Amino acid sequence: MRNNFLLSLVALTLIFTSCANDDTADIVLNITNNNGGGGSTPVNTDVFLSGTYTEDLTLDANINYKINGSLVIADGATLTIPAGVTIEALAAGSDVYVAISQGAQIIAEGTADNPIVFTSDASSPEAGDWGGLILLGKAPINSVTGTATSTSEIAGLPYGGNIADDNSGALKYVRIEYSGGSADGQSENNGLSFYGVGNGTEVDYIQIFEGKDDGVEFFGGTVNVSHVAVMNLQDDSIDWTEGYSGTITDAYIQHIQNPTETLNSDKAFECDGYNDDFGNNSDPLFFSSPTVTNVTIVGVGSDNTFQDGKIIDATAYEAIRLRRGTAAIFTNVNITGFGEAFDVDGNDTSDPTGQAILDDELQVNNVTFTDVTTKFKNDTGVDTLTEADFISGEGNGTGTDFATWGSGWTR
Repeated sequence: MRNNFLLSLVALTLIFTSCANDDTADIVLNITNNNGGGGSTPVNTDVFLSGTYTEDLTLDANINYKINGSLVIADGATLTIPAGVTIEALAAGSDVYVAISQGAQIIAEGTADNPIVFTSDASSPEAGDWGGLILLGKAPINSVTGTATSTSEIAGLPYGGNIADDNSGALKYVRIEYSGGSADGQSENNGLSFYGVGNGTEVDYIQIFEGKDDGVEFFGGTVNVSHVAVMNLQDDSIDWTEGYSGTITDAYIQHIQNPTETLNSDKAFECDGYNDDFGNNSDPLFFSSPTVTNVTIVGVGSDNTFQDGKIIDATAYEAIRLRRGTAAIFTNVNITGFGEAFDVDGNDTSDPTGQAILDDELQVNNVTFTDVTTKFKNDTGVDTLTEADFISGEGNGTGTDFATWGSGWTR
């Protein structure tokens, strides 16, 4: 029986070698150890995932998976992850990530009782242990025209196009932990990156926990997301740029609550009309214009001054920064514990964020402020703007009911 087991291991080795050589895999492995008594027990082993998959990859809830490099699902292939699966990522930084290419799909549908979890394999995990999850689609971005594409910061993959309802699959009850590994000073992984992702994609009940860079970032596209929890991020929690025009419904953001920690959270929302960080088009075809509804943002207090962290001046501790001509409609917002609630930046020429307010394309409806020093800071270059031009229904914001929809599956 022992010889049979050794032969099985040899066979498995050949299978893995074959998969590594052709960069494809659609194999379910059931590994057993014949123990000499006629019965069998599972072998405690990990199945490692990396490389480019040009055929469908379906995971098995009974197998332990570990990402040990870049895992790229190519055009035409689908990655399917059943409910309850926990996928560990090698704690090796930015080069460990999962990317769903244009034309590929991810079907990751957990439940409240059995969420799907992407996490670090470290015994003492930390933010930035690995990269994150990247989706790339064919929906419009504002730095290219027609069917032209741009290239993602991480993985260097194409994204963008003219298919607003492009479908990259489904994410439901998915938690991403300890992500955000940095490649260099400019290129950083986010917990969940949407590059030109279309609104045919379903995204509902997602959490980003303890990330080093941004939690959820939208690079253009039209994807709609709902029930989003972002907690303890070291950079921005939700970020959009490149003409993003989808909807964000029911979002809960909580900043790192210990102000003595060396690293603390940055903005809850950083909202750009276009992206000029990497030489992208500074004369965009259109500006970002999402709709954001039911939002609760919990900061660390308006009077906190962090000695060793990012925030030295508590009055500049911002909940939401709006800049580079972005439009957006915020409705039903509750903000607690910030020096500034809304900081609006721009000018009267290339970054017409102030004009978006005057045109009623950038508005806040029904908002409640608690422990907030400055509700609206106008740095738009349009000096005539007032708080009343931007905010209405103060005191009427209740935010999102995170205690109900976040129960059981979030950390």
